[in-house]
Amino acid sequence: MNTHCTHHDLIIKDVRIFDGTGEEERRGDVAVKGDRISAIGSLERSSSAAVIEGGGLALAPGFIDVHTHDDAQVLSQDPMASKITQGVTTVIVGNCGISLAPLQPDGPVPAPLNVIGDESIYQYPKFSDYIASLQSAPPAVNVAPLVGHSTLRVGAMDSLDRPATDKELDKMGACLQEALDAGAIGLSTGLYYPPARHAPATEVLQLLKLMAGTGGIYTTHMRNEDDHVEESLRESFETAASAGVPLVVSHHKCMGHKNHGLSTQTLKMFDEVRRHQTVGLDAYPYIAGSSSLLPEMVEQSTRVLVTWSQPYPEFNGWDLERIAEVLNCTIDETIERLVPAGAIYFCMSEDDVRRIITYPYTMIGSDGIPYGAHPHPRLWGTFPRVLGRYARDLELMPLETAVHKMTGLAASTFGLKDRGRIVEGAFADIVLFDADRIADTATYEEPIRPANGIELVLVNGLIALDHGTMLEACAGHVVLREK
Repeated sequence: MNTHCTHHDLIIKDVRIFDGTGEEERRGDVAVKGDRISAIGSLERSSSAAVIEGGGLALAPGFIDVHTHDDAQVLSQDPMASKITQGVTTVIVGNCGISLAPLQPDGPVPAPLNVIGDESIYQYPKFSDYIASLQSAPPAVNVAPLVGHSTLRVGAMDSLDRPATDKELDKMGACLQEALDAGAIGLSTGLYYPPARHAPATEVLQLLKLMAGTGGIYTTHMRNEDDHVEESLRESFETAASAGVPLVVSHHKCMGHKNHGLSTQTLKMFDEVRRHQTVGLDAYPYIAGSSSLLPEMVEQSTRVLVTWSQPYPEFNGWDLERIAEVLNCTIDETIERLVPAGAIYFCMSEDDVRRIITYPYTMIGSDGIPYGAHPHPRLWGTFPRVLGRYARDLELMPLETAVHKMTGLAASTFGLKDRGRIVEGAFADIVLFDADRIADTATYEEPIRPANGIELVLVNGLIALDHGTMLEACAGHVVLREK
């Protein structure tokens, strides 16, 4: 506890400090100088250029969204309101095998690469070019980038419906190595999706071996999350173990009605493998997922909402069945007419969602997709929903545990140095919120709505949100893998 007399840039007084470790809250003051936390404790004798009276509000590290598709959004000088108004100060991009670099295509990109935008935004032949663009125009939030396996495949192969040849693998490996040298924090795969569906585990393994011993992490949207989810988990565990790299299973779920309840078994698999292997997972607090509009995902869902359609923008936000009626088509014919398009898929069980989210090693990731006119509400609501609905209202976990999942656990898993904790010397990514009021307001019908209860957000010491007002600070850092 720091009590000595020091001058700071800002002191936030009288707050309930949730430090990100999962330990119980403590009452005190938090000071900031420059872009770092400079003191914590009773700071009556300290002076400051500015003082904010916390009035007993909760203070936590800025939330870390470990699973985003904000690759293009963070380049656009967008104030990132969908993140900042949730208290998110750091995003991990390049998930599900989809990264904006390294790729400069000659024509349209295949789904699901289009979930972050069309071919016009893929203008980075080297990963270092993408990093340089981020550094030249700082984003509103911190950005930690993964390189996507599907992006590598699209750049190296003339046909994606087969395994890569040795020559193509060499090209992918060279691109991956360039990305790692530029500071990419790891490799992601999207083996469920068409661009990578025909990639055998041996192809992924050969690429992962380039990361062995570097600290790079492997994240995967597994080959299957429905009828063969257990088999896909085993493949993911074995591939990462063979390469000697840490693994994160993305947005863990059990899709399809006949697989509801299977999380009791899949989480036991995580318990078993964690005894001898570094494995983590993330999840979002909704029973619906979202991605490109794909027939195979429609088949597993009880309801489908179209988020965007290039040929038929007038159907944004409509139920797929209603669109089929209007077009007088079968579902398959309707999909063919709507694509390229995106969709929301209702395919999960609330019991599974609760079980997975409360699992001790589950991080929180929104999997939000900012591209499209009618996004999934998780883009604006994920973190307040966990804190308000699941921790406070349903009492599924203590508030300090929920905060840990979205701060300290995320930072330690992804190697984000000096982030995710309220401790002297850490970067001053801070969120001040009302634990009694915090709640998501975004719905499937009205998805673009900021949460309640987020009072103040600092990114690297600069105020980005002040009582609901966005300040467009653009104080984000590019967070690269330490070499």
